[in-house]
Parts: sequence; C-alpha cells; structure tokens
Amino acid sequence: MCTEDRQMSDRVGRINEIDKIMSEEVSDTFCLAKWHHTTIYLHRGQTHSCYHPKPHDIPLDLLAKDPSVLHNTPEKIQERIDMFNGEQTKGCQYCWNVENMEGDHVSDRHIRNSSIYTEERMEEILYNPPEYRINPEYIEIAFSSECNFKCGYCHPMHSSSYYQEIKKHGPFTTVENHRNDIDWFEIYDEDSPYVEAWWKWWPEVSKTLNILRITGGEPLLHKTTWKLFDELLRDPKPNLEININTNLGYTHRHMHRLVDYIERLRAGNCIKAFKMFTSMDTWGERAEYLRTGLDTDVWEKNQDIYVQGAKSHITTMVTFNILSVTSFTEFLKKMLEWRAKYEDVIPNDLGSDEFVRKIRFDTPYLKEPLQYDMQILPKEEFLHYFDKSLKFIKDNIVEEDRTKFSHLEYEKFKRVRDYFASEHYPEDRIRKGRIDFYHWFKEIDSRRDTTFLDTFPEMEDFMQLCKDTAQGEIKLVSVE
Repeated sequence: MCTEDRQMSDRVGRINEIDKIMSEEVSDTFCLAKWHHTTIYLHRGQTHSCYHPKPHDIPLDLLAKDPSVLHNTPEKIQERIDMFNGEQTKGCQYCWNVENMEGDHVSDRHIRNSSIYTEERMEEILYNPPEYRINPEYIEIAFSSECNFKCGYCHPMHSSSYYQEIKKHGPFTTVENHRNDIDWFEIYDEDSPYVEAWWKWWPEVSKTLNILRITGGEPLLHKTTWKLFDELLRDPKPNLEININTNLGYTHRHMHRLVDYIERLRAGNCIKAFKMFTSMDTWGERAEYLRTGLDTDVWEKNQDIYVQGAKSHITTMVTFNILSVTSFTEFLKKMLEWRAKYEDVIPNDLGSDEFVRKIRFDTPYLKEPLQYDMQILPKEEFLHYFDKSLKFIKDNIVEEDRTKFSHLEYEKFKRVRDYFASEHYPEDRIRKGRIDFYHWFKEIDSRRDTTFLDTFPEMEDFMQLCKDTAQGEIKLVSVE
C-alpha cells in the first residue's frame, strides 16, 4: 500500500473509532468543533465554528466583559447544549444531510471530531457546564477585509477592492443568486472593539492554541498580521503552528519581508511550524480574468521567493468552478513543473511521510454563486475537458516520485469529474444559473474593461445559450 493510501486507511479507522466514543460518551450529534474550532471575522464582528453554519454576530455588550466571547457566543453555547441533548442543531444541517443519506457517509463532523479528540479535551468539556467558556485549539481569523483582488465568486464583505467597486457602480442588479449590495453589513476598521478584544484574549487563548490560520482579505497587506509576528518574536509560542492564506499577488517586497520573519521565528523557536496556503483556479489569462487583480507572473515569482527563501512546502487551494473547466490541464502542467523545480529545494523533514508531495494542491468545487457552478454547463459538451485533465493526471502518476501525481490526487479530481457527470440540477435552477451567467459576465466586462469571449472563446456556444435563455428564447433546458 502506498504512503498516501495508507494514511487514508488509517484516517478512516480513526474516524470510526472516535465516532463510537462520541456516541457512547455524549450523543450522536456531538461535534467538538463547537468547542475547539472557530472562525472569527474581526472586521465584521462575526463568528462560526466551521464554514457550514452561517456566521453570526458577536455581542459587543458581552465582549466588553469577556474577550473569549469572540468564540463563546450565546448562539454557540446554545448549540453545545443542544448537542449534549442529542439534537441536530439547525446551523449544522449540512452535516446532518450527509449523515442522513442512505449508506455510511462521513461528514465534516466526523472528520473534525477525529482530528480534535483527546482525552484531556473531552474531560474538560464533560466536567464543566455547557455554558463553560472554553479556549479553542484551532482559530481561523480575519483581521481585515483589505484586499487587492476582486475574485468573481468572492464578496465585497471579504474584499476591500470589491467593496469599493460596489460603492462606485452599485450592486449587480441583474443576477438572482449573489447578494452583493453593501447596505446590510458593516465593516469595522483596524481599531475596532473586536480587534481590541482579540489582543485582550491573546495571552490566555495562546496557551491552548495549536493552530492559528490567518485569512482575509489579503492578510499580508494588513498591519495586524505583522504585529502578530512581532508579538510571537517577543513572546514565543513554540507549540503553535501558524498558517496563512495568501493570494501571492502583492509586491515582491512583501514576500521577502515574510520570508525574513519566518526565518527569525524559526531561529528563535518562536513557533512550531509555518504553513502557506494560496489560491489558483486555473492558469494564464483565464485565471487572471477569474481573479481580477491577479498577475500570474507576479504570483509565480512570489511563490519562488517563498519556497527558495523559506525552504517550505506550499499548498494551492483550487476552488474548482465553471471557469476552471476548459483550461485546468494547463494548471496541472504547471504543478508538475513546480514540483520538479522545487523537489531539491525543500528539505525532506516530513518524518515518516517522506513521500508526501512538497508542492501540493487540492480541488474542492464551488457551488455558490450559481453562475460560477460548473453544473450549469451542458454535460455532453464539456465533460471531455474533465476527461482530458483526468487523463493527464493518470498519465503522470508515479506514486513514489514527488515530482509526479499520486493516486490520491487522481481520485480526488475523479470525484470532481464524477460529480459533474452524475449530478443533475432541476431545470429551473439550471435556467436561473445560465441567465445569471449571461448578465453577470456582461456586467463584469463593462465594469472591469474585459471581454469574456476574448478570454474564453471555447465558451462562445455556451454564452449564446445563456443569452438565448435570458432573452426568453429557451424556456426550459435539458439536464442531460
């Protein structure tokens, strides 16, 4: 059995083992993420424990008394009580839907329980009341929405550039499935009460924290990120892993500065590890169209500065969407190029996982907003693009060669391909998506001085189909 397959088998065994413990000791609905995982948006004053429940407001009146309310909100505490009672909390419906399907399906709840569980953490939870305000082991935090990109599927609450565009031109009024008006939310500045509460909480929460993942916006453009690095140099946390999500789209000076900080943090044993995550959904001019503000030459150079300087692996998260389909093979070719280039640069310091790829990628697929969902494409016309990419991966699988693909990577993308081939949306949903596609990209081109069909000429027939649908010439569309 290959390394990655063995890891997968071990992980499944662990998931089943911990699920049995959870069911016997607490309930069938218990999720440790409600206690030990949190995502906090300081610029919005909102939080949730994972991406499935909608974020909710952090009460300022309670926060003033206790900064741990950044995580321990009344809403989360009530959900914890519900889980103790075996109730399926409304905000966690995504996992309940997975678990309620026929057959044995692993939900994110199962995965998170298996990754978080320790006897010590369970004892702390079980021997304290549900309203007990706990310090989590994992925090994902956004200090600001400051960002130099306007990714099409993003939102003005997550990108200051996108926010300014909506402020200038108004929301996209011709689409049904992407609320991008800015009147219903508030963006707090860097001196907000939420940032203030964070620094009050930090001395306490940093004692229990294992992973701190910094997101945005673009975190390297915000001064609080650098303040955190300075704080770690002053007061080291040798058991803390720092992760950062970055678009790699800033000046090379920013990247050199980051590498310098990483070297100092490592040299002083100030952190346990540093991990970099970036984003890219295809390659070339199509990627630049999709992620407005992106220059792939700048991105690639910043990746090089990081890998050569930090001598560390990097993971690219591919948000696979409708504009990834036709050119994804080009990204895969670049992935092999980078793996070959950096194989001897990054040291083999991964312990028993010696054949884990040093330059990594993952392919989660996007479902919202609907105009970016690959499922609105005609399957008979676009499936061959998936098959082309899948064949390229298969033809370049060499399990024990980190410069090539693994069977696991093949299987992950095969799931994306099979999902596209087998999933069938209702006709009215496809119709709405195609109408939105036509109107959305017509307005994108108008606002951003681009021309969709110059960049995606292979999608001309699909764009015409969407136009005809929007103009009422096609009332219903086939799902086959």
